[in-house]
Amino acid sequence: MEDMNGKVALVTGASSGIGRATAELFAEKGASVVVAARREEELKDLVESIETAGGKATAVKTDVSKAEDVRRMVEHAIESFGRLDFAVNNAGIEGPVSSLVDLAEDDWDRVLDINLKGNYLCIKYEAEAMLNAGNGGSIVNGGSVNSFLGFAGGAAYVASKHGQVGLTTSASAEFGPRGIRVNIVCPGFVKTPMHQRIRGVLGNELFEMVLANSVHLQRAGEPEEIARTIAFLCSEDASYITGQTLTPDGGFTLTV
Repeated sequence: MEDMNGKVALVTGASSGIGRATAELFAEKGASVVVAARREEELKDLVESIETAGGKATAVKTDVSKAEDVRRMVEHAIESFGRLDFAVNNAGIEGPVSSLVDLAEDDWDRVLDINLKGNYLCIKYEAEAMLNAGNGGSIVNGGSVNSFLGFAGGAAYVASKHGQVGLTTSASAEFGPRGIRVNIVCPGFVKTPMHQRIRGVLGNELFEMVLANSVHLQRAGEPEEIARTIAFLCSEDASYITGQTLTPDGGFTLTV
């Protein structure tokens, strides 16, 4: 992939995991980076890390389920760096694992508000900024293998992730003619805080057995590996790719 000097990237859910790795990679490749999340201390640490390495970054506390927060986030990007070229909508939560019968309405709403409504709001304001500038751009949504695979107890999370795929393809159809590409990345097992929580529930021995039997590469992915997939989709190397789902999962979905 080419350098991204002079470009501006926005990454939500940047306080840890895939979001943080993606922000660091954009900065490494020369882009100015706007990092957004709800945890301010982690964002401050990330900005300091990027700047210490010679990059440019700014942080904005954002709850993606709130329209005013998202509007302000995009305005902050434009005010800070003058443009917006890449947007990575990575913020999301897994919510409770619960029988659909027992799932509380408030829990359903919280998961859908952050994962799906949050994606809608981000695209809404990011695309508006890109359209106003007239320079095109690339938007990448953060999905999951559960964007097309369900599991017992995961109704809210799975529904939100399935919805992101439809949102992505619809946005691609709408904005493609005006030079904005929209894709979705759907990782499998990746070493993130969410991964650690799942490992804690299953236990290390059972989790390693799942990896060995269900993932062709027999290991979990690294956040940096997913970040490279995202950066590829934003680069000119992916200039004819839009409305697509990329699944960096080590072969997991081929065995299910």
